[in-house]
Amino acid sequence: MKSEGRLFFVLALFLFAMAALYAWWTDVASPEQAGHRGIEWIGVVALILSGLLLTMVGSALWMISRRIEPRPEDRADAEIAEGAGDLGFFSPGSYWPFGLAFSAMIASLGLGFNQWWLVAVGLVAVLVATSGLMFEYYTGSRRSAEH
Repeated sequence: MKSEGRLFFVLALFLFAMAALYAWWTDVASPEQAGHRGIEWIGVVALILSGLLLTMVGSALWMISRRIEPRPEDRADAEIAEGAGDLGFFSPGSYWPFGLAFSAMIASLGLGFNQWWLVAVGLVAVLVATSGLMFEYYTGSRRSAEH
């Protein structure tokens, strides 16, 4: 987790530097139209908020890395063979992500066209699809024998 945390911190520093550069550039390069010249604040604020988001994720990863044992990826003296083995369970095939994407699209269309009934239908469908995705291996034909 340490290496991922460092990556997020470096990206956050880059975004903060780009926010400062963008503020300076828009102040210097903006043409004077109707007496208005200055910084374009929307882009500056977006870059700063993106940097703060990366800082938040990097801080969470850094705090997690302090609580767990160092993984092979985090140690300089680790061998490649130490990282071998199962990485987890990944579903071989599921239709629930398509339902989740479709229901999110329905909710987004409802927001875009200001149709609140469509937003409600989409959100209910999102909850159903999320539940189906989460409990896919606890019920039905994919249920394992040990349950």
